[in-house]
Amino acid sequence: MRNLSIALTFLFALGVSSVEARDTIKIVGSSTVYPFATVVAEEFGRADNGFKAPIIESTGSGGGLKLFCAGKGPSTPDITNASRRIKMKEVKLCAKNGITDITEMKIGFDGIVVANAKSGPTVQLTRKDLYLALAKEVPIGIMDGVTGPNPYKTWDQVRAGLPNIPIVVYGPPPTSGTRDAFAEIALSGGCSEIAWIKKLKKKDKKAWKKLCRTVREDGPYVEAGENDNLIIQKLTSNKDSFGVFGFSFLDQNKDKVKGAIIDGVAPTFDAIASGDYKVSRSLFFYVKKDHVGVIPGVQEYMEFFMKDDAVGNDGYLVDKGLIPLPASTRAKFQSDAKSLAKLVR
Repeated sequence: MRNLSIALTFLFALGVSSVEARDTIKIVGSSTVYPFATVVAEEFGRADNGFKAPIIESTGSGGGLKLFCAGKGPSTPDITNASRRIKMKEVKLCAKNGITDITEMKIGFDGIVVANAKSGPTVQLTRKDLYLALAKEVPIGIMDGVTGPNPYKTWDQVRAGLPNIPIVVYGPPPTSGTRDAFAEIALSGGCSEIAWIKKLKKKDKKAWKKLCRTVREDGPYVEAGENDNLIIQKLTSNKDSFGVFGFSFLDQNKDKVKGAIIDGVAPTFDAIASGDYKVSRSLFFYVKKDHVGVIPGVQEYMEFFMKDDAVGNDGYLVDKGLIPLPASTRAKFQSDAKSLAKLVR
């Protein structure tokens, strides 16, 4: 193994025997970033660099960060993918377990889509529609400040003009960055269009967050795990259902599903890149600096991932649905990969 003496010193310090050492990068995390990372891993393994293709597991962003922050050593991941930025509580968990030096890579953008089967109804939704359809509690009656359990069972009950079909939305579980981002961007965005709730944010942010971001649990929202391909299958078998997932899965399955127009804008590559499509987010991966030079190829993989021919405007990941960063932002993270810049959060 390359850098063997360094690796043995590191493992001995952790109380781990050399037979447990790894010569393959271990990556966990986001199901949205997973297909992009898989392509890069395959290219990395084929390159003439002496390194093996990384092993990648789709655990969801939250699940991946929990594993990543559990400690150091070959039994823990070297890298975790995330479809949202690492939270302060996760930074603190890492620090508690001795991981104080993390490098953050932003790889590009992705839109979150609400899609259904091509044979299903064509709908134009607003973020307010999504909040009223999927939040656990919503305003009840005409009095400000009065909320109750979500009573809406069909889309036309949410807003006249929407189809008279049951609200059935397949989406990711709480461990998913897509779920976090959907609640933060779509549900909160729609919630804050209600005047008294917008004011609540300034008075009691904790109460506002609970009201605006808590997804209902009484049936209309169906947790479908971390496998977005399973959601595609659900949609094709029930044309009246909808699914929540990243734009890349819509792009890869456009022969089967279509994305709903949200706030007057369709989920397209150009609309997400320009910021016109409001339900969009950044994609990341995080690297444990203590594993660089110990687990072979960690920094080399970082730099390989951030190359222009992967994440640039004409990169091979764009063909997979990744929305590229502006050139100046991309250059900043390419530099950070070389210098192993420390995360500032």
